Amino acid sequence: MGGCSSQSCHRCFFEYETERMIVVKSKVVGSVFRLIQFLILFYVIGYVCVVQKSYQETDSVISSVTTKVKGTGFTNTSDLGGRVWDVADYNIPPQGESSFFVLTNMIVTPNQTQSTCPELPNQSTICMSDSDCLEGSNDVRGNGIQTGLCMNYSETVKTCEVLSWCPLEIDINLPEHALLVAAEDFTVLIKNSVTYPKFNFHKRNILPDVNSSYLKQCEFNRKTDPDCPIFRLKDMVSEAEEDFQTMATRGGVLGIMIDWNCDLDWPEHYCGPKYSFRRLDNKIPENNVAPGYNFRFAKYYKTTDGRETRTLIKAYGIRFDVIVFGTVNAVCSWFLLTCTKRRDYYSKHKFTYLDNTDDNAGEPVSY
Repeated sequence: MGGCSSQSCHRCFFEYETERMIVVKSKVVGSVFRLIQFLILFYVIGYVCVVQKSYQETDSVISSVTTKVKGTGFTNTSDLGGRVWDVADYNIPPQGESSFFVLTNMIVTPNQTQSTCPELPNQSTICMSDSDCLEGSNDVRGNGIQTGLCMNYSETVKTCEVLSWCPLEIDINLPEHALLVAAEDFTVLIKNSVTYPKFNFHKRNILPDVNSSYLKQCEFNRKTDPDCPIFRLKDMVSEAEEDFQTMATRGGVLGIMIDWNCDLDWPEHYCGPKYSFRRLDNKIPENNVAPGYNFRFAKYYKTTDGRETRTLIKAYGIRFDVIVFGTVNAVCSWFLLTCTKRRDYYSKHKFTYLDNTDDNAGEPVSY
């Protein structure tokens, strides 16, 4: 076009130009050219396809988890006497979504009633006379509402009286060893279902060939029985490189990780859960303020004269969090759209077409 004069532009407008290829017969140039081609081919096949698997499509997992704990333990304390603990006592709440708690240690304050008693001594509650106590005062870190009276807490200490559940809990005398030592042998059944909606793929961690008789006697073992969905609590804590009885004394949080990374280029039975365990709460010796895991709950009763009473329990134990993650890979789109029986289904959901001749042009039309 550039060679056209102004007088003959109209003729140049209708001309077509094509490239001319020159073949250079040179071993050096030819070798460099083939080397570059080989490097590109090696990168595409070796790195992009084999290492990165970029030819595949991926989808993220949608999961549901339910758990059921079983086991029985026995404690013998001055507050509770000899007592058998079953799942209704130590599994709080009884059913949880993706997590469950097992009680292992406790501080028990029995026979509390709504009454008045001296507040526990601290910098803000120690008093010398009634003038040091403000009636109606309510300290969020305290145990009740002040009555305005200064009472003897002990022979040497006076504190402000409070209206509360009395006697007050003294939570500094935690047993050095977990009371519910039998908890290490408790087991939990984990039922996990996963879905990959893009590929209409569903699977459970309870495999199709598993029956009820197998579930009644199996127990997860990474080497001998890796498909059993029933786990011994001590074994999970041990795999997280923790000692169960040490962790049970003050409590903690343990993660149960279920990995569902699957490659659907392979048969379905190769896609299965991989379990791992790790402690999730902070356990740094240099920063051990408020260690472990605990909370309080109460059991309420009525006395024969109709008076309400309760037993307060500060519960220490292990919270198990079930964490499910994973992606599924499948062969490239062109294979799905051309070589599978459901190619029309995939095409319908993969492409959106615009029909410019429709009165509603601009709105996507899916097929």
